[in-house]
Amino acid sequence: MTPHLLLGIDTGGTYTDAVLFSETKGVVAKAKALTTRHDLAEGVSGAVEAVLAKADVPVSAISLVSLSTTLATNALVEGQGGRAGLIMIGFAPDDLKRDGLQDALGSDPVLFLPGGHNVHGGETTLDMRALDEALPALGSQVSSFAVAGYFAVRNPDHEKRVRDRIREVSHLPVTCSHELSSKLGGPRRALTTLLNARLVSMIDRLIVSCEDFLKARGIDVPMMVVRGDGALISAAEARLRPIETILSGPAASLVGARYLTGFDSAVVSDIGGTTTDVAVLEKGRPRLDADGAVVGGFRTMVEAVAMRTYGLGGDSEVKINDRGLKARLDLGPRRFLPLSLAAALHGDAVLSVLQKQLRAPHAGRHDGRLAVRTGLPDHLASGLQPQEQALYDRIGMIPVALADLLVTTPQRATLDRLVARGLVHLCGLTPSDAMHVLGRQAQWNGEAARLGLEIAARTKDGSGQPIAASVAALAQMIVDRLTRQSSEAILQACLNEDGAGAIDPAVSLSVDRALKREPGIVRFSLGIDRPLVGLGASAPVYYPAIAEMLSAEPAIPAEADVANAVGAVVGQVRTTVTVFVTTPEEGIFIVNGAGASERFVDQQEAFGVARRRAKTMALESARANGAEDPAATLREEIDAPEVEGSRKLIEARFIASASGRPRIAHG
Repeated sequence: MTPHLLLGIDTGGTYTDAVLFSETKGVVAKAKALTTRHDLAEGVSGAVEAVLAKADVPVSAISLVSLSTTLATNALVEGQGGRAGLIMIGFAPDDLKRDGLQDALGSDPVLFLPGGHNVHGGETTLDMRALDEALPALGSQVSSFAVAGYFAVRNPDHEKRVRDRIREVSHLPVTCSHELSSKLGGPRRALTTLLNARLVSMIDRLIVSCEDFLKARGIDVPMMVVRGDGALISAAEARLRPIETILSGPAASLVGARYLTGFDSAVVSDIGGTTTDVAVLEKGRPRLDADGAVVGGFRTMVEAVAMRTYGLGGDSEVKINDRGLKARLDLGPRRFLPLSLAAALHGDAVLSVLQKQLRAPHAGRHDGRLAVRTGLPDHLASGLQPQEQALYDRIGMIPVALADLLVTTPQRATLDRLVARGLVHLCGLTPSDAMHVLGRQAQWNGEAARLGLEIAARTKDGSGQPIAASVAALAQMIVDRLTRQSSEAILQACLNEDGAGAIDPAVSLSVDRALKREPGIVRFSLGIDRPLVGLGASAPVYYPAIAEMLSAEPAIPAEADVANAVGAVVGQVRTTVTVFVTTPEEGIFIVNGAGASERFVDQQEAFGVARRRAKTMALESARANGAEDPAATLREEIDAPEVEGSRKLIEARFIASASGRPRIAHG
């Protein structure tokens, strides 16, 4: 008899990984395929077909599919995502200046409506006339909507009414702030809702791609998605709340790292194509960020692992600063399509451009760089400005040299906006190319990597000298730079955990001397007090040097390349529900959350209803998220200071958590 197998899938910026996992035997088989942004199903099917072939098992053996993804994290780090319309109910324009909301909004449209509620759930009249006037035009300019109401966590009625009207007229996805967080702080909740709305179409496409492929292959089993805190949620819930999947990949990698190494305490660093994610494992569990996850510079209200995400990976842009006497290299934060990968996909279209540029007597400022469409569907390119559309029309599915594409200086900024929208890839020199030249990677086109490095090696520094003596020397400089930047990122994360975040390893002279092991009368040294677990496909080639620089014990598990996919299948479903009791006047108690507002004159009765509501809703939510037999726990936080000899209730919070293993298909 074939045992029940769990299929874990991790869709990263560069690769899609698949593992078949047995709860008794561990990893049975693993496989990789390139992530195909234009049609995510291709990458998913490539990885799943390969892992099924390796394991030589029938699809009927699979009883659960679980998905982790870095797509949402990468989109926010790179400033990508669809255009969203923000509807603010009961807020004033000045509220945009709080919590980075204005910066996050950028050029996306915002509309203010009268309405909202007070802290006890009492309403101000909602007026939707401005919405009705704007909707017909707005519906054609955005791909989704975000709705945030004043004190909506206490009474979501206005958000729901606005959501229903938008859906009725525009038929576009709508996210409401009360669906994402029960915490107070309107502008930050609005920011979280806006980011969620931008991600809806991307995560929806990923999940639909997976579901369609699985259905076509006869794999009709429950499908889960990893949340940012490492817990699992059903695919249907993830489509409604994709923001909860930010840091899904990193959270899965932490769960995977714990499973693969057995370490209770470790620093876990996961290097991908786009980002490096660093977190600390303490007592066998990742620490959660109490203030909400920070991604792409924005602090959200999403409860997620206390993970630091840096725009640094194998596919990071190599930037050469040649203005000083000695040239300086910097990596990231943008992801490029490595020249070696671009040539593996497009062959002569890339090689001929690089050869021609190398033969030219004078170097051009855009040499070694090309642009190509990512292949997103046309409807996701809606709302482009005329100059953006004109440039987009000149970029096809075959890479074109930037030297031929950019005729005027302002076009550079236009191209950057197309890249930020996720419509265009820039191809250029990356650490992955350097690794191909040094013979430490060989999966793509080494000739394109060599040509790209030859072009870059012609650059002269401020003293008129070439920046590197040879192509191999430049490749080593790039890899050394990645080692150093990775070490700084890991140190920064650890210092933050230690409460010493004011020390910036990138500028500290003491840290610099310690990392360089510089001799002197005063000797500086530093180290990490626990193992450094390196994860990611390229971990074995990068992390020994990084661990050595940090005087840390390296731990690179055999399945380091698929740790996220392993973490996706060994996790648990976990949900949390908060119910509030407030007192607007003496002797009156209002219960809000997990249902309609209720009014009581007896405090103990109100507390009893709140407790029952919280536990019931947590268990219901866990089951809706795919848990088999969830168990619930309850904690209470009661703010009732003593005033003139008697306790006076300000607010009571009843927080129920329910968790359990996901339901599996029983064949």
